[in-house]
Amino acid sequence: MGEEVKLFRGWSSPYALRIVWALKLKGVQYETIYEEVSNKSRALIEYNPIHKKVPVLVHNGKPIAESLVILEYVDEIWKQPPLLPQDPHRRAMDRFWAKFGDEKVLPSIWEAFKKQGKEQEEALSIAMENLKFLEEELKGKKLFGGEEIGLVDIALGWLANLVSVFEEIIGLQLMPEEKFPHLFAWMQVFADIPVIKESWPPRDKMVAKFQALREVHLSKEAQND
Repeated sequence: MGEEVKLFRGWSSPYALRIVWALKLKGVQYETIYEEVSNKSRALIEYNPIHKKVPVLVHNGKPIAESLVILEYVDEIWKQPPLLPQDPHRRAMDRFWAKFGDEKVLPSIWEAFKKQGKEQEEALSIAMENLKFLEEELKGKKLFGGEEIGLVDIALGWLANLVSVFEEIIGLQLMPEEKFPHLFAWMQVFADIPVIKESWPPRDKMVAKFQALREVHLSKEAQND
């Protein structure tokens, strides 16, 4: 009897995309259940009653929520190829950088994207300070995992897609190549990996979605002024 693996995801969620990449890299067969933010299924809410969000991985009837937690679970269950190194210190540092991406890098870039004027300039300055740490970490490496894709690459993989989408919408460079040459080179290498390249959501739909989200946010800001 085969394993039952289901992934509850959204079509554009960068968090769910991490799990798609990990499962494909490891050659795991799985069923995809797409969820809508405005119309979440009863199954999703039952499997993730605390956050009621995607992604949720269901393995043989047992649910796991939160993308970074799911990534480590996937790496423990399906050993090859490994996403985390064997060395305890390196494993700890990989967890640190993945968390840094979620807690510092993504929120700061999102702030720079949704603001305008002086507030956008201030937010962009903070975002670039955070990106400098990643730039430094990549020196001498092709990928964050070294020569092979690892957990940090997958955790930060949204940079290789969302940054250019945001830049197209706001007409500003969030991560200019001259300031972040190592990050820029990493994005190209990462995005060219076959399982990554074949999994990106449609760009036109991404631009339309985030353009609409930004307009809604700016409209609310204007009403509050």
